Amino acid sequence: MNVLAVIKHMPQRLAFKTIVCLIACLMAWPCVCTADVRELAGSWYQAPESWAYQGQTDLAAAGLKPVVNVTLTGGHFWQQVDFDINTAGRHVLDFKNTGIIGQFRHIIFDQRGHPVADMQGGIESSEVNPFFLRHGREVDLPVGHYRLLTELRSPFFLADPQPYLNTLDTYRQAIKPGNALTLLCLGIFLGLMIYYAALATVRRDLSAAMYSTFILGNLLFNGTALLVFSELFGMHRIYLASIPILFSNCAYILFVMALLQIRRDAYPRLYTTGAVLLSVLAGLIVLAMIMPHWSLEIDRYGVGLFLIYGLVTGIVRSLEGSVIARLYLCAIGAFFVLGITTISVNSLSFYTLYVEHMGLFSVSVEVMLLALVLSYQFAQLYREKEYALECMEHSTRISRTDALTGLPNRVALDVALETLPEHGSLTFIDIDGLKYYNDRFGHERGDQLLCVFARHLSGRLGISAQAHRLGGDEFAVTCEQEDVSWVERMLMQALDDMRADGFEFAGASSGSAHVHETPNKEELKHMADCRMYKNKRLRKRSRHEDQESQF
Repeated sequence: MNVLAVIKHMPQRLAFKTIVCLIACLMAWPCVCTADVRELAGSWYQAPESWAYQGQTDLAAAGLKPVVNVTLTGGHFWQQVDFDINTAGRHVLDFKNTGIIGQFRHIIFDQRGHPVADMQGGIESSEVNPFFLRHGREVDLPVGHYRLLTELRSPFFLADPQPYLNTLDTYRQAIKPGNALTLLCLGIFLGLMIYYAALATVRRDLSAAMYSTFILGNLLFNGTALLVFSELFGMHRIYLASIPILFSNCAYILFVMALLQIRRDAYPRLYTTGAVLLSVLAGLIVLAMIMPHWSLEIDRYGVGLFLIYGLVTGIVRSLEGSVIARLYLCAIGAFFVLGITTISVNSLSFYTLYVEHMGLFSVSVEVMLLALVLSYQFAQLYREKEYALECMEHSTRISRTDALTGLPNRVALDVALETLPEHGSLTFIDIDGLKYYNDRFGHERGDQLLCVFARHLSGRLGISAQAHRLGGDEFAVTCEQEDVSWVERMLMQALDDMRADGFEFAGASSGSAHVHETPNKEELKHMADCRMYKNKRLRKRSRHEDQESQF
């Protein structure tokens, strides 16, 4: 398999392997033991942004506003919960449902009200996470009664951040599938983004460019939300988990319009709808800049808009019989179900599986399926290009080939003369006897004469020279070697072969010119033609004198 074939099939193979790995990771989650997990559900309070903790152990007496849960548009919140430890040992305190938390703080008091732990972290925090890609904090708790105060400061939340407690050993095993899924999917995002960005640059393909931009937006979102950027690159900008998605939403609509060929003249309603949605999304970007706390909520509406547009557009084009649209409809159908579920979920029964993981999985499925769609489209374009090239080559061969003899024609001779070296030669040949056979036996016999001569001459010349038919009874030979005498010998042998095949009255006159005699190709042909006719006249005079001498 050549390099082009490997590149052409790369997305299909990558997609297949990735989907298998995603399924394997998802199958691993139910197998993780959750018997030691304890959800720490308590009372939530909302505090003013300027409120500072002064060592209180009872938030109910601190004058804070009680709330049912945190607000997804962010703010400053505290939770108070009492719990008991029946088995002493190392435990881990973490959040379920979401990892998008700007800053957090855990303060644990024993039953006498003495602080036993004070731990901080979050995406915007520079604190080192003891567990890779997790907010988990390890604490050693003896048997007893404890109170936990949890502080949250974040510009927004994707879902309800609910603290939970797990044993250290169980937690270490439980987070492995999620971390594997995160790294696997983000690696695939990065690879496909670079691949299609390069394709878009080389081919100037809008669909590939917008697809790459769509992946980039999701790469930034998931890399930030799942702590990859803060862990690996020290990037603590939480707004990368909201703003890039708005631009990727716009890119997705442009991608759909380019992929399904939604043009103004062909599909005015779909085109107008796409343009309107792009304007709406642009307005949402401005609104998110003005109201950053609402940016993640605005993302939800943007995702819903492009999902609906992609689904409707795919259905319309599929009903028209478009194969690309049908394949795309399978991808957007799966993404629609998973995507709508993700943007509407606020709480999960899993502890180590975030809503962000669900979103990552749904986008990964979409990315893989769309990679297959684009690969099919590129393969189809490749086949169409190959067919067009074959048709063009066939037309070129026909235009440069004599229909009767199969030899290159006058056009091909002109092309050959352009590359004929300085030590090459050109020989013009005029067949004698064609008129005789046409008049005596009909034009079919005359055509046989020309075909037999062409076959024998080409056979004698081999690969050392090339015969051409100029038209009528005129032929030419181009030879890259300056061996005119050899060409003339081959001509004589071809005539002998013809006579042995029943054309005993056939003959030929020839004239040759060397390339070094003139740099002008027209003059070269004129020179060979004049010498050929000169030899023809000499042959006629010689035959006439022979006939007179017989009488």
